Amino acid sequence: MLHNIANFYAELIKICNFAKIVNYINKEMKHIFPLVAIVAVMIATSCSAPKKVPYMVDAETIPAEVLAQVNPIAEPVAMPGDLLNIQVSATNMTAVLPFNKGMYINHEGVVEKQNTTSSNSQNNSVEYYLVNTDGDIDFPVIGKLHVGGMTKAEIETLVKSSIYPKYIKEDPAVDIRFMNFRVTMLGAVRSPGVIVSDNERLNILEAIAKAGDLDIKGQRENIMLIRTNGDGTREIARLNLHDKNILLSPYYNLQQNDIIYVQPNKSAANSAWQLSPAVGTSLTVIGGLSSIIGLVLSIITLSRI
Repeated sequence: MLHNIANFYAELIKICNFAKIVNYINKEMKHIFPLVAIVAVMIATSCSAPKKVPYMVDAETIPAEVLAQVNPIAEPVAMPGDLLNIQVSATNMTAVLPFNKGMYINHEGVVEKQNTTSSNSQNNSVEYYLVNTDGDIDFPVIGKLHVGGMTKAEIETLVKSSIYPKYIKEDPAVDIRFMNFRVTMLGAVRSPGVIVSDNERLNILEAIAKAGDLDIKGQRENIMLIRTNGDGTREIARLNLHDKNILLSPYYNLQQNDIIYVQPNKSAANSAWQLSPAVGTSLTVIGGLSSIIGLVLSIITLSRI
């Protein structure tokens, strides 16, 4: 049976003009091998891993006296879009009641705070003050107060001076909280999104931790920080998490509305390349020629049996 198959392929070789097939393959292989080499290099490059993954290498070598000289955390300032919770209190709470949102006098004449446990977010935000695009808030009785660019202490002083002694006889206590101290994490992090801080404090490492840490393909040496200042101006800084001196950076402690973008490293960028139509066509040709070569080699092997 094998002898019959061999005779069949021998006759097939004669019909197909085997010499022409071999010459064609030898000719085309000169063009195929360079393309195969290029594809192999691209695949090898895409598999390269990031070299610098650790954070703050040798941070323990920073002298204690140098760390002690780091500037204290800057106080957050009010900016357009911020929500402020402002509570005014005094010995006579009835006197300051008109200056408090969400407070009322019950049927027994006792001052109480409105229940804000409702799931309706609009109801929960009734007592907050929105800083408008001009940096103003609409305060009860007093009217518009310009708070843009002010710290909490400065806003407290402004509210006090606006109430006392014009409206009440007692110097009130004013408590202010930023209700939307937040930063935005984008790029090669595991959980990108908006991060809200309850204590109005957040540093770059805490923000990264809240975002689930950087992806392994995130570029640690060139993180972009975009900051909007109280006067509306913007600035851009670059942070190197691999460098221990990030602990001394003025941008280590974040401000509300900061945007942090983690750029993908070269490994991630290379893995995102797409084949052009020309390369795709070439690979198809390579696959077709490989099939032809395999068929021819099979015919040759069988013809020698």
